[in-house]
Amino acid sequence: MSSQDRTGGKSARIAKISSISLAGALLLSGCSTEAQNGWLPGDRNTTNHTGLITDLWVNSWIAALVVGVITWGLIIWCMVAYRRRRNDTGYPRQLSYNLPLEIFYLTIPLFMVLVFFYFTQRDQGIIDTRVEDPDVIIDVRGKQWSWDFNYVKQDKYSTGVQAELTGEPGIPDKLPTLYLPVNKSVELQLRARDVQHSFWVPAFLQKRDLYPGRVNYINLTPTQEGTFDGKCAELCGQYHSEMLFNVAVVSQEEFDARMETLEDGQLGDEYDRDSYPDTDPDFDPARSS
Repeated sequence: MSSQDRTGGKSARIAKISSISLAGALLLSGCSTEAQNGWLPGDRNTTNHTGLITDLWVNSWIAALVVGVITWGLIIWCMVAYRRRRNDTGYPRQLSYNLPLEIFYLTIPLFMVLVFFYFTQRDQGIIDTRVEDPDVIIDVRGKQWSWDFNYVKQDKYSTGVQAELTGEPGIPDKLPTLYLPVNKSVELQLRARDVQHSFWVPAFLQKRDLYPGRVNYINLTPTQEGTFDGKCAELCGQYHSEMLFNVAVVSQEEFDARMETLEDGQLGDEYDRDSYPDTDPDFDPARSS
C-alpha cells in the first residue's frame, strides 16, 4: 500500500470518528429538558404562545445546525479529497464555470430563505392577532423608571416606583405587580409616558417596545399560575436597570380580590411628560408616589 493510500485511509477514519462523536454529543445533549426548550427561560406551558415560540426557535436552530453540518462536512471533504499531493506538479485543471453548481447555489439558499420566512410569518401572525373581546384589558404605561397598570374593564389602577437597587443580593420587595387571571385572554396595551421603553417578561418569550404617542399590543392567555420577573429591555436612561416589575398569574378569585385592593379610576395621558405642569418643572409622576 502506498503512503498516499495510507494517508487517505487515515483521514477517512478521522473524519468518520469525528462525525460519530459529534452525532453522539448532539443526541446526548438533546435528552435534557433545557435542550428541548432551546435553553429558553421558563417552559412551554407558561402562556398559550410559549409552545409555539419554543417550537419555532428550536426548529430554526435544528435547520441551521443541519445546514452547518452539511457545509462543514463538504468543506472538510474538499480539504481531504482535493488537497495537494506530495508528487503533484503544476496547477490543477481550471474550470471557468459549472452551471449545475451555480444553479444549486442559487436555488437551495433561496428555498431555505422562503421556508424560514413562511414559518416565521405564520407563527408571528398567530401571536400578534388581537383578540376581539379579551377577558382582561390592561393599559400598561412605561415611565422613567417604573410602570403604571390600568385595569380597563375593572376601572382600577396601580402605580409603581423605581426599584432602587442597593448592590446587595436579591431584588427589592416593593416592585409594581401586574396581576393576570390564569386561563383568561389578556390584551396588554403598551404606551410610554416619556421616552422609548420595552415591556419584557422573559418567561412569556415575548417582548414589545413602547413608543411615546403610539400604542402597541400583546395578546396572550396565561396558562400557568406563578410569579414571573419583568423588566424594561430598552436602554431608557440612567436608572434603566431599576425599571423592574413582577407579573403574578393567579386564579380568577384571587384576581378579583386583588382588584378590590386597588385604587379606582385610570392613570391616563395627564401624567405623560408632555402633560407635566409648566408651573413645576421638577414634577415627575414616576417619583411622585
